[in-house]
Amino acid sequence: MTAYIAALVFFVLFAAGVLRDRRRFRNAVFLGLALAMLAIGVVDDLAKAPVEVFEVVVVLILAGPALGILVLAGLLLANGVTMVRKEGRGPTNLLSLVAGLGILAFVGLLCAAVVTDDRALEIVATSALLVVGYVAFLFACFIGYAYLYGRMPVRGDVDFIVVLGSGLVGGDQVPPLLAGRLDRGRAVYDAQSARGGKPVLLLSGGRGTDETVPEAVAMADYLVARGVPADRVVRETRSRTTAENLRFSAEIMAEAKPGYRCLVVTNNYHAFRAAMEARKAGVDAQVIGSPTARYFWPSATIREFAAVFLAHAYVNLGICAGLALLVVAAWWRA
Repeated sequence: MTAYIAALVFFVLFAAGVLRDRRRFRNAVFLGLALAMLAIGVVDDLAKAPVEVFEVVVVLILAGPALGILVLAGLLLANGVTMVRKEGRGPTNLLSLVAGLGILAFVGLLCAAVVTDDRALEIVATSALLVVGYVAFLFACFIGYAYLYGRMPVRGDVDFIVVLGSGLVGGDQVPPLLAGRLDRGRAVYDAQSARGGKPVLLLSGGRGTDETVPEAVAMADYLVARGVPADRVVRETRSRTTAENLRFSAEIMAEAKPGYRCLVVTNNYHAFRAAMEARKAGVDAQVIGSPTARYFWPSATIREFAAVFLAHAYVNLGICAGLALLVVAAWWRA
């Protein structure tokens, strides 16, 4: 019963957090804790069932994650090879491959600790298990809530539709990934215009070192060539990062219309983190995402989570260090 009460408390905190501001990462954590407490309550109830039933449940609980981890490692390795073939060997394109190898190394460490019965190795393996468990819990929270956030409906009409830029190809051409963002922004623009609204498409992106024009200029050319009136397009050409996209765009919107309402468009894997950045920048905006190629998802999601994790580096790394020290202290006393 205690676990169910805790689950209810965390779910209420989650619901209240979403109603107050759906862009907070704590909402993801509250949802994860609610589901974890619910699972603990269910397992506790099953412990009171006949022994045969409970034994089957225990086997499933232990075997399911073990098999799932190995399958996940294999899928990440396969995706890593695909990323290298399609996108090149850039550091961010290697993330899924590195994650797959990391999972195999972690499993190997646990197996070695069990087989060798070496005290030092057991300490390292137990510490790694707790740290990886903590990071995996946060990662699951991030994925689950990002999925929910991406499916929350757009709330009412807006004054501005901000489309975040990404890299150009050939120095001045819009690539498919960025075209997806622009097409999603255009779809929202058309829908709101059909209802009598007059939103402005604010295109945000500066000029990279390998680009001949600012991203916002190429984005504007793309939309105007597809029928968007030129007077409904505004360019923000200074930004280099998501944070700058939002900050510089906010300055333009506030000057044009104090008290503005806006919607931000990016790719779906990036929507939740962009929403967190918008909140940090003081931009009252919902963020929506455009479709992304499936093979691109794993590495992109890992990159997004790493950015969120490191945005709270002192807390997260402090907890990881505390878990490791806790294991060392326990083994020292034993």
